[in-house]
Amino acid sequence: MEYKEINGMKIPVLGIGTWENDGSMDTNPNLRKEWNDIIRYAIKLGITHIDTAEIYGNGLTEQIIGEAVEPFRREDLFITSKVWSTHLNYKETLKALHSSLKRLKTKYVDLYLIHRPSKDMDLKGTMNALEYLQQQGLVRAIGVSNFTEQQILESQQYLDQSNINAVQNEYNLLKKDAKILDFCTKQKILFIAYRPLMRGQLAAGGISILDNLAKKYDKSQVQIALNWLIAKPQVVTIPKSTNQQHLLENLGTVGWQMTKEDYKALDDI
Repeated sequence: MEYKEINGMKIPVLGIGTWENDGSMDTNPNLRKEWNDIIRYAIKLGITHIDTAEIYGNGLTEQIIGEAVEPFRREDLFITSKVWSTHLNYKETLKALHSSLKRLKTKYVDLYLIHRPSKDMDLKGTMNALEYLQQQGLVRAIGVSNFTEQQILESQQYLDQSNINAVQNEYNLLKKDAKILDFCTKQKILFIAYRPLMRGQLAAGGISILDNLAKKYDKSQVQIALNWLIAKPQVVTIPKSTNQQHLLENLGTVGWQMTKEDYKALDDI
């Protein structure tokens, strides 16, 4: 596995996303064992970066992760969770984090994010809560998700001694916000790309440049698309993986590079 840095910690460049692992925003306990097994298999492969949120499965995803990681050393894992948009004020953010910790069966999360902004959020109170939680050691890094550049700058203004450590936004070959990524790179903020395969569209074939580069490097279209992301200095990614074969394929993303010309060609899609 390859790593990048966030607030003095190492974070694997390749993680596992867990949205819809239990029925999206609804609870589907029938999938509990299946996803417990997938998460444990991922960790054994070295994919120790696990991304979740309190809203996933109405908390069930966090419970599944809490059960799945029990056999492993907590210090070997990097766990991210997120506070939902209905809890964006000082008191509710504190409450949400403690509920997540209980479900995850851990004393801390490595990264805690605002999941997405809302019109009636108390951004100042929420950021004050994140800073307090970080000072208490309950979260080790803080950040935001689905925020614009202006919202990121406003969020930072409400922090006294902390910094925005990470931004998690959708980013892939077919949907790119170069302005946000450039901003994060200049500010040395880790950028976490979610939905890196555009719901499987980038894995299906039929995009000529991906097909050609896959043939050139003897890789899959998935591996080309993910490698393009993690080759960027401040970027890590969290593809959802539904089975062991997908995890193995994703793992083949690390440990090799393309030419500068090929990365540029992908940038220009």
